[in-house]
Amino acid sequence: MNQEAASFDDHAFAPMVSLELNVATFKSRWQFCDRITEYLSDILGQGHSDPARYSNFLSVATNELIELAFRSTSEPGRISFSLYRSATVNRLRIVFPGEEAFGRKHTNARSSEGQPVPGAGSGYLVMKSDGTILLSDLAAIFRATIRIEKDGGQGVQIIADFPSTEDFR
Repeated sequence: MNQEAASFDDHAFAPMVSLELNVATFKSRWQFCDRITEYLSDILGQGHSDPARYSNFLSVATNELIELAFRSTSEPGRISFSLYRSATVNRLRIVFPGEEAFGRKHTNARSSEGQPVPGAGSGYLVMKSDGTILLSDLAAIFRATIRIEKDGGQGVQIIADFPSTEDFR
């Protein structure tokens, strides 16, 4: 996706839904990943010519990101899942507590070059020398911009911008 993630300014997007859970509750059952994915993906499909197709296709990426959050958070607090929409982009934002959830502080960048991070699951994380982590396979397949970075005092945030168009590869 050529469009950068609008500097991750959620004000450029209309909020669609936000779900917040206690981390302990979220981590108590792996099945919550599937349930949250289904809920968010159904909402993402709204307004498309084929809502089931769009939501089913994006549920793969959404599930990978939610499972990444599940595996990465162990600190007490709240985890939030938010969806936003602009004219051309649907944004998923996951925020959870964690100082060093990915081993080091992450900064802003957009690239697929780097070295794999072990234990990343099927999402194949890529680490750039400047500390940015990207899920390059998901980003390429879904023409998305995916970033994982430090979220000020709240911990870590995963931000994924998916094109609103249904022209997936």
